[in-house]
Amino acid sequence: MIKDKKPYHHGDLRLTLLNKATDIIRQGGVESLSMRKLADQVGVSRTAPYHHFKDKNALLCAIAEQGFLLQDQAVKQIPSEHPQLTAAAMFEHYVLAYIRFANEHPETYDLMFGREIWKTGAPTESLKLVSKNSFRIWVEWIEQLQQQGLFDSGEPALRIAQASWAALHGLCRLFNDGIYVNRDDLEAIARTSAQMLISPSRS
Repeated sequence: MIKDKKPYHHGDLRLTLLNKATDIIRQGGVESLSMRKLADQVGVSRTAPYHHFKDKNALLCAIAEQGFLLQDQAVKQIPSEHPQLTAAAMFEHYVLAYIRFANEHPETYDLMFGREIWKTGAPTESLKLVSKNSFRIWVEWIEQLQQQGLFDSGEPALRIAQASWAALHGLCRLFNDGIYVNRDDLEAIARTSAQMLISPSRS
């Protein structure tokens, strides 16, 4: 009797599953993704994905978690990669990087902040931890820029972080949802947004 076996998958299967799942979502939306379809497209047994992800919800949470980690890395690298920039220029650089990330990875961004996980799904403890830590990094960076006189020292850093993130997120949603269809305007609007978020005395 010949058994139908999938070939053994070499390499980082978890990462391969994450990347392929993201591709499937990009092409057909979250509803087009299933654990069976993912296994078939990667070329592994249909039980293999369950060794890494409990179910589809856990898989979606892992994709979102990966997105937060990529954003965190970008924020941490800005000061060391651009030490010559002024505080204002550095903030603008981050605004551009944030919006580019959302524009280039809309499916991941949607999972990071969308209802698929946070309202209709069930965020994993790992995702909750990573997302909270990501915002904490943002608040700490805002505090540093505040100390350099970029933001009003009379306002709590937490409130500035919340307001600035809300503005960036709103802009990203307008582009990702198709409200702003002219992508050529993306960076010009991003630069204007950065200037508007800076204290009037500095802008």
